[in-house]
Amino acid sequence: MARTPLLQLTDISLGFGGDPLIDGMDLAIQPGDRLALVGRNGSGKSTLLKIMAGLVEPDRGSRALGPGVTVGYMEQEPDFAGFATLGDYAAQALAPEERYRIDMAAEGLGFDPALPTATASGGERRRAALAKLLAEEPALMLLDEPTNHLDIAAITWLEERLRTSRAAFVLISHDRAFLDALARAVLWLDRGQMRRLDKGFAHFEDWREEVWAGEDEARHKLDRKIKAEARWAVEGISARRKRNQGRLRALRALRAERAGQIRRQGTAAMALESAPASGRLVIEAEGISKTFEGRVIVKDFSLKVMRGDRLALVGPNGTGKTTLLKLLTGEMAPDSGHVRLGSKLQMAVFDQNRAGLKLNASLWDNLTLDPEMSVSGQSDQVMVRGQPRHVVGYLKEFLFDEAQARAPVRALSGGEKARLMLARIMARESNLLVLDEPTNDLDIETLDLLQDLLGEFDGTVLMVSHDRDFIDRIATTTLLMEGSGKVTAFAGGWSDMLAQRPAASGGKSEVKPAAKINTKPDAKPGAKPGSGDGAKPARAGLSFTERHRLEALPAEIARFEAEIGKIEGLMADPDLYAREPAKFARASEMLAQRQQALASAEEEWLELAERAEQAEKAGG
Repeated sequence: MARTPLLQLTDISLGFGGDPLIDGMDLAIQPGDRLALVGRNGSGKSTLLKIMAGLVEPDRGSRALGPGVTVGYMEQEPDFAGFATLGDYAAQALAPEERYRIDMAAEGLGFDPALPTATASGGERRRAALAKLLAEEPALMLLDEPTNHLDIAAITWLEERLRTSRAAFVLISHDRAFLDALARAVLWLDRGQMRRLDKGFAHFEDWREEVWAGEDEARHKLDRKIKAEARWAVEGISARRKRNQGRLRALRALRAERAGQIRRQGTAAMALESAPASGRLVIEAEGISKTFEGRVIVKDFSLKVMRGDRLALVGPNGTGKTTLLKLLTGEMAPDSGHVRLGSKLQMAVFDQNRAGLKLNASLWDNLTLDPEMSVSGQSDQVMVRGQPRHVVGYLKEFLFDEAQARAPVRALSGGEKARLMLARIMARESNLLVLDEPTNDLDIETLDLLQDLLGEFDGTVLMVSHDRDFIDRIATTTLLMEGSGKVTAFAGGWSDMLAQRPAASGGKSEVKPAAKINTKPDAKPGAKPGSGDGAKPARAGLSFTERHRLEALPAEIARFEAEIGKIEGLMADPDLYAREPAKFARASEMLAQRQQALASAEEEWLELAERAEQAEKAGG
């Protein structure tokens, strides 16, 4: 018996005066669906979510909800007018006795419900909007970039909360680890059309390449057919006076079909060019301490950053990652200790708040009026890595069209603003890149390209990020900031850090598992897990966190094996050492790190699997 969809979209089309953003789309969302909605920046993903939520009316088509179905949408710019605190906003649809749900979500997401809305940051407001959605428990949740402004602890909590939810959901995210953990199917919005893959996100990129290969083959066949028919038309016209009008009409139809095919948007033509090499020592911090607004950010911390290092700063929001970044780059002075910068440094900075962009000015002016990019006497030229370029041509390399060049920056989406920031910093030669949350809002393809460029960059990289996959792919050292001034350095990326932490803490992992959420209506505010008459004794064997870890380890092991294979393939080039000794040394270091992480992960899996088997036998 066919199930009634939660939501049905039929023949949906929408345009904004130009080519249709969405054209004749059909979509059914079933109970239990966990869908990742993917597509390039500007493809219409956020608009489609708003159509699903009933907030935007399409030009054509219909939207139908199943009987009694409730839909929750996480607003990007929520309206807090009339609400004194973040908690008041989040609890607006809840009965007073259900207010505890907001407190539980606030603890997991890391914000204070009592914070006045007037003084709350944009990130705190977004977390309150997310808490509102989770607490209301709709049958269908629509989440647009829910991990933006969340630290890794909050992202992990949200993953578990969504994993255990009975609701269906559609989510837009750039966070591969988040999508891998949650999505059971993928909706791909591409050139106005919707395609669906009923597999997890890990299978998406291979499937996308197969689709594109099929398109290319079909286009090639059509081009050959047009060429053959055009040759016939020329020869036929010269050989006889009467033309085969039907065949000529067919040729015109073939050409119209070819002209109507929407060409795929290419990837941004981003490039990084290293400035002349810096000195071998890039940054030396000795015994630095900093207290900011009564909070200890860092205490008696020492670090040496050498040329070619890639440092990732991670930790909960509020621990001072951006402040430490400013201390290390000399933008801010420590209270005690000292920071010494190396010689010949040329720094380029990507600011998470996009503070370098003038929002009311056009993209054109943001580039041509930049003192470091302007060309004397030329209002239409920008200096790109030492060479003058026309501003429109350079913007096109970052997927902006000519019409956008004169539009104000405030009209851009978050992903487009990120691309404009990248256009600015990539126009300059640099040997030290400082990237504060560079992955926010970027689409998967642009993120892949950025990762490849950073991997090949000969200079040094300092970055703050909450994207675990991005950190794993880029970082050679991870600095964990845990609060109260404690900063610990680990070799490798995020997964490497997790593998090393148990050994670093005397055999006990310091990573705290997310609290399990009791969402039943009879749960009482302030009740402790396991309390009450109906409490059951804890299960023997693996804990909840260990069972989750056992399930996640095979994918982690496979990722390490794939990375090792990629690095070994790179090092198989016999001329690499002679041609690029720094790259060879970095690859050797990364290979050793990944091999060590693989061994640790395999050993951890074996131990957990044996304990699980013993517990199963004991229970049987």
